[in-house]
Parts: sequence; C-alpha cells; structure tokens
Amino acid sequence: MKLFKSLLVAPATLGLLAPLSATANEVTINDFAPAEELAVTNSRVDGLEARLNDFEAGSFSSTTTASFSVDMAIGAVESNANSEALSTAYGYQMDLSTSFTGEDTLAVAIDAGAGAAALGELDLNATTGDELIVDGITYSFPVGDKITVLVGDSTSGSALYSTACVYGGFTNTLDDCGNFSSAFVATGHDDSVGFSASYDIGNGFTGAIGYQGQGTADAGLATEDGLDFYGGQVTYTADSYGASVTYANLDVGTAWGLNGYYSFASDLPSVSVGYEFTETDAALGDVEATQWFVGLQWDELGNGTLGVAMGSSGPQLEDEEEDMAYELFYTYNVNDSMSITPAIFILEDNAPGADDQTGVVVKTSFSF
Repeated sequence: MKLFKSLLVAPATLGLLAPLSATANEVTINDFAPAEELAVTNSRVDGLEARLNDFEAGSFSSTTTASFSVDMAIGAVESNANSEALSTAYGYQMDLSTSFTGEDTLAVAIDAGAGAAALGELDLNATTGDELIVDGITYSFPVGDKITVLVGDSTSGSALYSTACVYGGFTNTLDDCGNFSSAFVATGHDDSVGFSASYDIGNGFTGAIGYQGQGTADAGLATEDGLDFYGGQVTYTADSYGASVTYANLDVGTAWGLNGYYSFASDLPSVSVGYEFTETDAALGDVEATQWFVGLQWDELGNGTLGVAMGSSGPQLEDEEEDMAYELFYTYNVNDSMSITPAIFILEDNAPGADDQTGVVVKTSFSF
C-alpha cells in the first residue's frame, strides 16, 4: 500500500519541482565555493580538458598534421608489349608534418602502391608491391628572414627550386616542364641525400642551390666514386608571368634549363614553355642532347582543369630522329576531396625494336 501511495505522489512532486528548476539553473558553484577553492577547481578542469583534447587528437602533438591521398587508375596502353590489355594501378601516400618552433618543418612521406607496368607513365608510386615504405624524410628551417634550408634522405637537391612553370602535367614524361636533367630529381626510394637552400633576393627574384648525392658500398658522399649532382637556379616571378634559369653539374656532364610561363587574365589558357641543353662526357667525346616542352592549361574550365602538352620524350641526341610525347587530360572536381581525370597520351620511341605507346586511362584521386 505504501508503494502504491508513493507512485501516486511522485508525479505531483515532479510537478511542484518543475517551476523550481528554472531558479535552480541560476545557482552556480560561485554561490557555494570560496574564491580560492573555485580557482583550484577551474584549474583542474582546464587541465583535464587539455588532456582529453590531446587524447582525441590521436596522440599526435598539437603541431603534427597528417594528410592522405589515394590515386586509382584503369586504362589500356597500346603497344606490341601491352597489346591493349586493360590494366589497373593504384598509389597511396601519407604525409606527416611536425613543427618544433612554428617556422621549421619535419616531414615524412610514406608510400604504397601496386599495378601494371603498362601504367607506369602515370607515376602513381605503384612499385612497392602493396608494402608501405618511407619515400623521404626532410627537415626545413629558416635562417634569418630571407633564407630557407632543407635537408633530407631520399629527397631531391632541387626541392626548394621554383621553376617557372604552371602546367600541372599528367604523364611522368611531360610533368617536368622540359627540365628533366637541370632540375635533378630523386627517383624515389634510392637512398639519395639531398640539400637545398633558397634565398629571397627581392623585387620578384629568388635564388636556390642544391646538392644530391648517393654513396656506394665503397665510397661515401662527395667522393670521386660516388654519384653527386649539384646546381643552382634563379627565378623571376611577376603577377602573370615568370622565367627561370637552371644549371646542374651531373657528375658526368652539365645541363642548362630555361623555363617561362604567362597566365592570361581572360578565359585563355596559361602557357608554359621549357628548353634544356645537356652535355655529357663520354669516352669518344662529348655527347650533346636537347629537349623542349610546351603546355597549355585552362584552370577554370567548367568544374575542372583542362591541359594539353607536347614536347620531347626525354633528352634527344643530336642528328637522330626526335621522339615526341603528347598528352591531353581533363580533371573534373567531384567535390573538395575527389577528382576524376580522363586522359590520352602518346609516347614515341624511334629506337630499333622499340614501340610507340598510346594510352587511354581514367584516374580517380582522393585527398583527405
């Protein structure tokens, strides 16, 4: 009977307490705790909140960031070796970045990928056999107000170069803007050590120098038996155009690169051009080679970017038939983190027994 009465009284009691809840909400800890005890309580709450925030960040420090990208491609490449077989490939990259002073950066790149050799021209890092590998570790820091220095392993000596080219590029052959040798680039996973430094000259001019070395089992860096590249670059950049001159000593020869671009204010595309001259020391005399590049790019065509380019398929020797490369692509932005790029490319190879390649591919890219 007592239980029955309690059940009847409970709703009435809740009804009486309801008006009091509005008043109770206005009562705070300040009404009961002294100021000194309140300060200690607030300090403990703030400390607990900070620890929770660190835990929610995945145990990263507050200056560490991570970015991820995935590229997946499907297509066919026509040549005698590939016979138009439909192939797939993918590449995955994780970039970790940490700052210790707010001005420096420690960066680590981790790659994975796999796919058919026929799609190797897409340069998707698809050569690791599904295994995660460290693609490069770099540390960059400022020296004063105008100098930036970068050092790293498996990284390029030209990492701080600012070559005058605004063409994005789709294939591995044409994405260097004709600057194949003078802006020497690490091939990836090759254990090369890179050093680069840039200097803000002022009035639109910047300068940079770089060194890239790869020792052997019997020889270290900067030795006669080792492989050492070094060089420099001067770049001028204005509001709508730019130009750069690049020089490299490639251990067995030298290279000079000239690049420039112009971006029109109207619906016309940007124009990027490049020309390079190399001279290699050989037993029978110096061997000279040249290459050139022209690329047009519409950055805001519909909901994406259209690019078309042509140029030499790598350095071309004098007095030999020139191998050419062509590409056409359109990158459609599905959203801020996803894009789809259909493309066509042609690579000529006039060497005896070699095959031309014609590829039709679709690449889907994710970034997060």
